[in-house]
Amino acid sequence: MHPFLYERPTSVSAAIATAAEPGARHVQPTQANTQFIAGGTNLADYMKLGVAQPERLLDLNNLAEPALRQIRISDDTIRFGALVRMGEAADNKEVRRRCPLLAESLQLAASGQLRNMASLAGNVLQRTRCEYFREISWPCNKREPGSGCAAMEGVNRQHAVLGTSDACIATYHGDFAQALIALDAVVEVEGRRGSRRVPFAKLHRLPGDTPEIETDLAADEVIVAIAVPFDTWSRRSRYLKIRDRESYAFALASAAVALDMDGEMVRQARIALGGVATVPWRARAAEAALRGNVLDDKSAAAAAEAAFADASPRQHNAFKVPLGKRTLVRALLETRDMKV
Repeated sequence: MHPFLYERPTSVSAAIATAAEPGARHVQPTQANTQFIAGGTNLADYMKLGVAQPERLLDLNNLAEPALRQIRISDDTIRFGALVRMGEAADNKEVRRRCPLLAESLQLAASGQLRNMASLAGNVLQRTRCEYFREISWPCNKREPGSGCAAMEGVNRQHAVLGTSDACIATYHGDFAQALIALDAVVEVEGRRGSRRVPFAKLHRLPGDTPEIETDLAADEVIVAIAVPFDTWSRRSRYLKIRDRESYAFALASAAVALDMDGEMVRQARIALGGVATVPWRARAAEAALRGNVLDDKSAAAAAEAAFADASPRQHNAFKVPLGKRTLVRALLETRDMKV
């Protein structure tokens, strides 16, 4: 592991000031000399592999602001502090009752030990588990811009079929993020230039020609909270995850679904897909296909076709297209049949 300095700032402002090196505004957090760490379940792993080599780590667990560790639930919003642990949010009875999708997306992620360590903010910023990104001997545009993408012609069973580019097909592997993008969550960010609210749908960037630019954050900005609005679809919601084994495995395909129903007709649908895309993926074409229609096997299948209309499968991951469609159909019908 590359040598580094380790510091524990006691306030958000102190952490930001330390991270605000010259030019930090224009540097990606993953490329900065100074980086934030909370649970460490992702960054520490990549430091051991030599993928990440920060010169300084700022451990955020000593920050004094109480709101960072609180779940605040009002009539119209759940607000998660950035340092709330995944396990704590998944086990919260009000979260489970009022928006099952949020709790299920967390319960189905990682292992119990990791959920008790990982923070919510760190979870949504996790980096890909692409084998060619993790092994530094392979060319990878995300790790080393311009070096190429070994996954294109390599073993790409785990890779994305949506949101890909000629430079990168690495999958975004998180689960919680699918719930957040489906539910129109907002991320609260603090930085040297002040605070701002970022729609979760704009937090992650498609790879395009610059896969090394993964988020909308600067190196001297830190997430302080994630706010999720309650709406008519919040209680009729669920997360379905299909994987090679029942626990401690990333999704081959997943679906986050929230429905506002008028009898058998869909007033509004919120759909996101996981395991199949380069970023948290909102399936807006599928939502539009369902709106105003009776939700049955036929309409669910039509929505699934719309969701994967632009898929670009490769040699080993072509199975994800039919699997993703079946996953979405099942999630839609099971959500429809929920007792709320």
